[in-house]
Order: sequence, then structure tokens, then C-alpha cells
Amino acid sequence: MLRIRHPKDFWAGVLFIAFGLTAFGIALNYPLGTAGRMGPGYFPRGLGLILAALGAILVIRGMRLPGEQIQWGSARPLLIVLGSVVLFGLVVAKLGLVLSTILLILTSSTASMEFRWKAAVISALCLAAFVVAAFVYGLKLQLPALPAFMG
Repeated sequence: MLRIRHPKDFWAGVLFIAFGLTAFGIALNYPLGTAGRMGPGYFPRGLGLILAALGAILVIRGMRLPGEQIQWGSARPLLIVLGSVVLFGLVVAKLGLVLSTILLILTSSTASMEFRWKAAVISALCLAAFVVAAFVYGLKLQLPALPAFMG
């Protein structure tokens, strides 16, 4: 009888296999092309297969090597991070990327037990500058950098 000896590796492997096979299945609807002239399905199929193979390795590892059981902690950090992402999505069009990114970083940082205001503010300002540089100027996304009331 097969026994799961390392549940963390085993279930991570199952998740990798599921994502890999899903990506591969979706990519079947796109033309593959060749290595010299790749089609839109070439990369997702390859990546899906690689992800599934890594998942298989983790599943085998989870069956062979001993490991600790999965410990379920508090749902609070997960809910804070997910809530901050939802909040970002709701306010980004009104507040602009700069303020929305700062709000996202500050609210999601509170999920950590090692939360420090100074580090969170510095991270928020640096990431807001990077987001504006990358998405507004680099990729030319049509999102406002600042809210309308700030110009």
C-alpha cells in the first residue's frame, strides 16, 4: 500500500501536476508551430509539461522521503492579503496606480507578524515608483498614475 510520508511535497506535486496539465490542455486549442517558428501553443505546452514533470517528481518524493505533517495556521494573514488585492482592484481606477499600490503594500504588510511601519512605507514607495515606471511608462497601460484630483 502506498503511503504519503511527506504531505507538503506530495500535495504541492499534485497541485503542480494539475496546473501543468490544465495549461497543456488549454494550449491544445492553439497551433504548436515549430522550434524555429513557434506558434502560440508552443510555450504553454512546454511549460505545462515541465510543470507536470516537476509535480511528478514532488509526488514521488512525497511518497519516499519522510517529512512533517501540514500545519494549518491562522486564516487571518491569507484573508488580509486577499482582501488587500481585492481592495486594490476596486480602487485602482479611481485612486491611480501610485496611491493604490501604496495602499496595497501597506494593508497586505499588516498580515506579517514582523510588520514594521517604516519598512512597509519604504517598500510601498519603492514599489509604487517601480509599478508606475513599468506599467505606465514602460508598457503604456492606460491606467492613471495619480487620481484626478491630484492632476
